[in-house]
Amino acid sequence: MRTFSRFFARCLAVVLAVSLSISPAMAQSILRDAETEILLHDMARPLILAAGLDPRNVNVVLIGDPSINAFVAGGQVVYLHSGLINEAGSALEVQGVIAHELGHITGGHVISGGGSREATGISILSLILGGLAAAAGSGDAAIGVIMAGQQAALGKYLAFNRGQEASADAAGAQYLSKAGISGRGSIAFFKRLQNLETRHGFVRTYDNEFYRTHPMTSDRIAFLQDSYQVDPAWNTPPDPALEGRFDRIKAKLFGFMSEPARTLQVYPETMTGVPARYARTYAWHKDARLDKALVEVDALLAAAPNDPYFLELKGQVLLESGRPVDSLAPLRRATELSGYHPLIATAFGHALVATEDPVHLAEAEQVLKAAVSLDRENPFAWYQLGVIYGMKGDIPRAQLASAEQQSLQWNFPMALRSAEMAQASLPKDSPDWLRAGDIAMQSRAMIEQQKKRR
Repeated sequence: MRTFSRFFARCLAVVLAVSLSISPAMAQSILRDAETEILLHDMARPLILAAGLDPRNVNVVLIGDPSINAFVAGGQVVYLHSGLINEAGSALEVQGVIAHELGHITGGHVISGGGSREATGISILSLILGGLAAAAGSGDAAIGVIMAGQQAALGKYLAFNRGQEASADAAGAQYLSKAGISGRGSIAFFKRLQNLETRHGFVRTYDNEFYRTHPMTSDRIAFLQDSYQVDPAWNTPPDPALEGRFDRIKAKLFGFMSEPARTLQVYPETMTGVPARYARTYAWHKDARLDKALVEVDALLAAAPNDPYFLELKGQVLLESGRPVDSLAPLRRATELSGYHPLIATAFGHALVATEDPVHLAEAEQVLKAAVSLDRENPFAWYQLGVIYGMKGDIPRAQLASAEQQSLQWNFPMALRSAEMAQASLPKDSPDWLRAGDIAMQSRAMIEQQKKRR
């Protein structure tokens, strides 16, 4: 009986693994950059409208992960891995991926979870039947019943998931068509995936077809190509301005994520276009070659002196190289030209604080307050604001800013502690006092949820 208990525990672990696998890990780091976020929003907007959704309520978020992946995880958020941007050859290809993920959102695929529930039901039933067989003295029969049940459960779940992917493919094709965007990019991206499969020795067999969560890539290409080629948008050319912006972002991301030596291989100094200079600025900066980084970014600014993102980059390089005073002029100008974009304003506020000159505190506070009013989900801005309050001796508001920061970073015990300390000293019923109470209540609820999961 003791042997069966251990076996039962192992099988139950399989059931739980099938049940929980529908929730993607959210531990990866989110990459935030003003230029990138604006581009992704502009790329997604026509598709969001075509899907019947409100662009104000749908976000496209970039995850720092080198794998080629995209997913939705509940709510109206599309997550793209940095590896997908790196692999894609055009904005049109990424728009094909976004259209597919919007198909998951409108289909309610994450919310329904139907395949997982059915698969778990089959698995639990097989465990019960296996237990009865074991109790009757037939250990071999118990193992056979349980393993057959697990196979049925896995097949049910994977078939359900493949059905959702096919549904999202069809919906994505509709959204591209309605938005007047060619499906050529979608086909091109699937062919990239197919080439990667071939490169890694993938051979189509019954087993690897059965155990896939997605339809076979070749089948998806065949289905979509038939649909796209008869669509009026098939021959619509890509937007050259959007493609130019994408090339910049791709190079910028590559320079930020890759080792400097690798960046310099892909974007050697013989390349003098904007994307190459963008990537090399990050490479030289990461390699602590301030002189060469400034040569690259100054060349960018010579061609476009009022580009807020080039100015932001120069300010970032100077600030992170220990020259905060020199970074103020480009960051102030970048903030103004970007219409006080909260991420750029946060960098400017950080530079003002980093000078350690009290004369800049008032401006830093004003800039950072404006930043968090436009984007409350920026923990670094809250941290910098807390530093300012601390330097001014306003400890309750420093504690409140820390509570905001900690709650955004999911450190709910620290958020609760900071919020309670802030509320104890803030004027009762004031907006800040009420906000501290909200954070404390939310943090208690999240702490309880985490306890229950354990």
